[in-house]
Amino acid sequence: MVTPLERRHLLPQRMPRASRAGPARATFGAMTTSPLDLLARAVDLDARSPLAGSRERFTLPEGVVYLDGNSLGALPRAVPAVVADVVERQWGQRLIRSWNEADWWGAQTRVGDVVGRLVGAAPGQVVVTDSTSVNLFKAIVAAARLRPGRTVLLTDPDSFPTDLYVAQSAARVAGLEVRLATPDAAPDAIRALGPSLALAAYSQVDFRTGEKWDLVAITEAAHDVGALACWDLCHSAGAMVVDLDGARADFAVGCGYKYLNGGPGAPAYLYVAARHLDAFDQPLTGWHGHAHPFQMGATYEPAPGIDRARVGTPPLLSLLALEAALTAYDGVTPEQVRAQSLSLTGTFLDALDALGVDLPLATPREPERRGSQVSLRHPQAFAVVQALIARDVVGDFREPNLVRLGFAPLYVTHVDAVTAATHLRDVLAGREHERPGLAERSAVT
Repeated sequence: MVTPLERRHLLPQRMPRASRAGPARATFGAMTTSPLDLLARAVDLDARSPLAGSRERFTLPEGVVYLDGNSLGALPRAVPAVVADVVERQWGQRLIRSWNEADWWGAQTRVGDVVGRLVGAAPGQVVVTDSTSVNLFKAIVAAARLRPGRTVLLTDPDSFPTDLYVAQSAARVAGLEVRLATPDAAPDAIRALGPSLALAAYSQVDFRTGEKWDLVAITEAAHDVGALACWDLCHSAGAMVVDLDGARADFAVGCGYKYLNGGPGAPAYLYVAARHLDAFDQPLTGWHGHAHPFQMGATYEPAPGIDRARVGTPPLLSLLALEAALTAYDGVTPEQVRAQSLSLTGTFLDALDALGVDLPLATPREPERRGSQVSLRHPQAFAVVQALIARDVVGDFREPNLVRLGFAPLYVTHVDAVTAATHLRDVLAGREHERPGLAERSAVT
């Protein structure tokens, strides 16, 4: 049933242009230009979704369509009470005793195992610690030490900038040369480098375009020449199936504040395949990674297993907030999450076609090549995003010309997808992005 609020959002402000697209995809079936018809179909998809009701696990402002969970996830309802307990009881009343009583000490690996379930890693291979940048630095240097005599680190020239900065810095420390190849060209580049390659380091999903790259193929190509593979999962974990163990990945890193919904500044995680743990020699040897941290010895001895990836004292408030946030995935499988993600992005693309929105797509239309976002090109993309935000459709902008909209499967609905498409049509039709002031940028875009 279409509610009055939904009807108010979706009634057309002016007649849409005729679509240039061909037949709509399976999400909607026959082509239509009626927003109310689109909405009715979206309501039906939401009702039949295996994740119906998961949105109730989150606190979201009424009337807001939040499509920026690929930058900062929404607040899970479980988090405030846990954080209040940590602050008021565990810290406020029990004080330092909570390191043992509440197992603060074990939280990094305990939460790591929960993340591991979402990325296809058996227990004991993931630790939640530090930032993505720091963990990537550890992985690159450790990989070089696992492959002595090899001289090349291969990575994507279009990676998230911090990945490139860290790759260059870690390569200097490890004595590697950085070579660049886009993910589609990576297997051929890997074969050409052969025995000189130590590590191929790539993102599973492109942060700008949302294109999904072939984790299995690149990992296999690296292994075929005796090299290792490291994956950045910041834009995939929590939104799609990631089978690290099944793909025999060697290392992976990712953040806790995007699709995992851990909150601003949530700690990141590092995956080290079990077969490498005994020889994992990371460069940041802090006391939390020591085999006997409270003996306070002067010589470093790495802890067994994934604990050796730890460095210093973690930010417990953020770490335990992330642990609470991950309960939003209880009873949900990665396969269900991926199916919902593809249905949402497919619904949005169908709605754009049906409503005659013909902005060039940066995101592949093919479902198997798509992450959990849709990026559209527009010469005034920043102002378009601001005009959408003024309508309570929150996405973000990425250089040079991308309107980037993320579809977090647990709390974005098909109705949200159609609503966002309709507002985008109306922004463009009304030239709302040309209003004075919308092109003025704040520090964070």
